[in-house]
Amino acid sequence: MATRVLHSVGSGMKQTKNGVWTNGQVSLIARNLSASTNKNSEDSWFKSLFVRKVDPRKDPHSHLLAKKEESNLYKIQFHNVKPECLDAYNKLCDDVLPSITADSHYPCDLVGTWNTWYGEQDQAVHLWRYRGGYPALTECMNKLRQNKEFMEYRKERGKMLLSRKNQLLLEFSFWNEPVPRPGANIYELRSYQLRPGTMIEWGNYWARAIEFRQQDQEAVGGFFSQIGSLYMVHHLWAYKDLQSREDTRNAAWQHDGWDEVVYYTVPLIQHMESRIMIPMKTSLLK
Repeated sequence: MATRVLHSVGSGMKQTKNGVWTNGQVSLIARNLSASTNKNSEDSWFKSLFVRKVDPRKDPHSHLLAKKEESNLYKIQFHNVKPECLDAYNKLCDDVLPSITADSHYPCDLVGTWNTWYGEQDQAVHLWRYRGGYPALTECMNKLRQNKEFMEYRKERGKMLLSRKNQLLLEFSFWNEPVPRPGANIYELRSYQLRPGTMIEWGNYWARAIEFRQQDQEAVGGFFSQIGSLYMVHHLWAYKDLQSREDTRNAAWQHDGWDEVVYYTVPLIQHMESRIMIPMKTSLLK
């Protein structure tokens, strides 16, 4: 547009002693102006790639999502066991781990301990709770290093494992705290890797969604990661059997609003995984 205007204004001009520009000079100025305009436009477009609306909230997301009245910290452990060692591994855990929970000297509870039934095979999952947050975790780890039985357990355990990983978690404010329950139950651990920056949005939707999933007491606990794989969410559910799980999940679709929650939360997910787990003998979550 700028080029056409300048060409029109400069049409027929001749150079004079007063310094009137020729057509060629007008064209040169026009080309320079057009190039400058394009460059500014490109710069503006390029800079817009990095412009994001800043969240006006000043609190960390963990403060907005986690329970305020309690300072519980959770640790979830995933142990991939050599197939030939799984029975020996389970017995070792049953012999040693309950004594830690029973001893008030240690500010921690083994909330639940399972073997994965469907999902990754030959796997054990342990969920620990530290009442008192990070200081309780540090205290417990320091005391366990002085526990000869526990250190021997770790040594023997290491011979049986192919790999292991853990995460530190906080519990969502709108989920109930996991409490011991009678069996027999199967447990489902549904793990969601969210897109970075979407945890608040996820929490807002699930604060409503959990109302649809508590009628049969299937909701056990909901957590989000603080250390380890970040933007990771874990939902823990309990069912009598696989058919009960199917019936309960299908019934959720009869509630007005459940379809909306699913519709808006699915785009927040990068990856999801489901484990069906069987409680080990000494698990408090039977």
